[in-house]
Amino acid sequence: MMAVVESRVTQEEIKKEPEQPVDREKTCPLLLRVFTTNNGRHHRVDEFTRGNVPANELQIYTWTDATLKELTSLVKEVYPEARKKGTHFSFATVYPDLKTRVYRVKNIGNTVSGQKGTDDSMTLKSQKFKIGDYLDIAITAPNRAPPILGRMRPY
Repeated sequence: MMAVVESRVTQEEIKKEPEQPVDREKTCPLLLRVFTTNNGRHHRVDEFTRGNVPANELQIYTWTDATLKELTSLVKEVYPEARKKGTHFSFATVYPDLKTRVYRVKNIGNTVSGQKGTDDSMTLKSQKFKIGDYLDIAITAPNRAPPILGRMRPY
């Protein structure tokens, strides 16, 4: 006779290991290839096919424990127009799908210049970023922020 044992452990009970910070004194930084747009939309995934990438590349040396707020600050150093309070940064990783040999895009978070947000302390590592993935950042100026759909009224 065989006994069947069922686990009664819930997801809440499974404790996730805390993310260990990178020792930046001893760990070599990675080259993060960042592609930005200033129209509020991410690049199309087909712009990353067959070894091609969009033209507006920013290269940043950083670590996997870099936060979205830290990356926002680095981008603002290069693009002074993005320093305006209220500028919105939408982050996405672009990574190869090894099964289908195409690239996929995963939205990972948002930050806003001059405002604290829930995604500010999110790290690349926490979003399963792998060395070799790209980062795509859609930047939206404060006066061009897309309307929030729930608040639009038809006329």
